[in-house]
Amino acid sequence: MAHTSVPEVLNALKDVSYPADRDRLVSAAREAGAPEAVVDALRGIPADEYAGRDEVARSVRVEPASDPGPDAGRRPAERARHGGKPGISQHLWEEPKTPIHEEFDR
Repeated sequence: MAHTSVPEVLNALKDVSYPADRDRLVSAAREAGAPEAVVDALRGIPADEYAGRDEVARSVRVEPASDPGPDAGRRPAERARHGGKPGISQHLWEEPKTPIHEEFDR
């Protein structure tokens, strides 16, 4: 899978007037001649209405090194403290079994 960066995504959206929904952002990126990786990144954001470039930057999934958020480095540590594993959705985390669950498994 090709990766992109937040500056590349925002550059493709420089002529967009906000608020704009996901479909408008994808169309604007295509019209601007953005690389397919940028278009794919925009297709992956929630189908919400975005008030500005900052909201888009927070929603788009890109390479971790290009994530502009100041707490980007804390996210893996927070997941680890709460039992999470990087790259695995919370509903797939293994949780320790309680004695009652162990009894049911017998």
